[in-house]
Amino acid sequence: MRWAVVVSAIVVLPACGSGSGADGAAGTTGAGGATGAAGTTGAAGTTGRGGTTGAAGTTGIAGSSAGALPEGNTGIASRHPGDIGIATDPDVLFADDFESYAQGGDLNQRWSAVYQNQYVAITTTAANVYRGSKALQFTLPQQTAELSDATDKVLATEQDVLFLRYYSRFQPPYDVVGSSHNGSSISAHYFINGQATPGVPADGTNKFLANLENWRGEAATASPGYLNVYVYHPEQRSQWGDHFFPTGLVSPNTSLPFQYGPGFVARPDMIQALDRWYCYEIMLKANTPGQRDGRIAAWLDGVLVMDFPGLRLRDVASLKIDRFGLSFHIGSNPNGEARKWFDNVVAARAYIGPLAP
Repeated sequence: MRWAVVVSAIVVLPACGSGSGADGAAGTTGAGGATGAAGTTGAAGTTGRGGTTGAAGTTGIAGSSAGALPEGNTGIASRHPGDIGIATDPDVLFADDFESYAQGGDLNQRWSAVYQNQYVAITTTAANVYRGSKALQFTLPQQTAELSDATDKVLATEQDVLFLRYYSRFQPPYDVVGSSHNGSSISAHYFINGQATPGVPADGTNKFLANLENWRGEAATASPGYLNVYVYHPEQRSQWGDHFFPTGLVSPNTSLPFQYGPGFVARPDMIQALDRWYCYEIMLKANTPGQRDGRIAAWLDGVLVMDFPGLRLRDVASLKIDRFGLSFHIGSNPNGEARKWFDNVVAARAYIGPLAP
């Protein structure tokens, strides 16, 4: 099923930074991780994009009822130049620069689950490393079958709020259309006995999830597609989850408004450049049960690019964030091998910000 859309204002971010370079280390990992359903798959968001954009600013929301969010080099990373010692910060729950691993299978030493080990690797190719000498590499072979590369971390102590920052880069051309979870995930009880639960709607007591990712519903849309947050929440429109876009539109059924509350500020849709490192950060804040004070926000290179306040994510206080991860999922990849790299991951209780010089 498809939904009619109206193309909105778009910011296409220019390419800059590191160049390209083929990496031959794909698929060199050993065994040791589960090969189950790591991805949040299904018919999620089979629509394109649409709607008119509102205010196009990328500033914070000072003075709004939702409260201002920090931006730029004002977070935890600013206290730890080069991320040196950031893992010891009292607000940091986990940090990984991938320097300690010889191969992808070694991720099991610190991460709770690694999916599709044969396509998860540690690269040392300089163009594919953001900082240091190593980075995480995910590869998706050319195929029409669904596949999810992922590495997940289960939190020792469940949280009401979590910030996740990482650097990532797509290898061009990344010609994937349709279902693709190609960024990061923060979730509360979305995994049962280590297995994802796609297609089971959130009901306020069982789970919630937010993925920061790109969505390309039409081949005519520039790759990698529109940056958005893919959400399982008690008011979700689709059995397979909803896509929240910076303008405030929610897919499917983009013609229907979604009520975020008075703190919401519409921002322009955007498509990042391929073959360029970006600093991504996502925040997921669970609401107080009975109140609409949940919030999801995301930053790109330290700039707040989407902010969704006024959310109902749970109805019981016992439902807390228990997991986060990185993923590279496709429903189908018939047009050629795809590859993506990640580096300098930090999970914390407060805003992290870009890596400081």
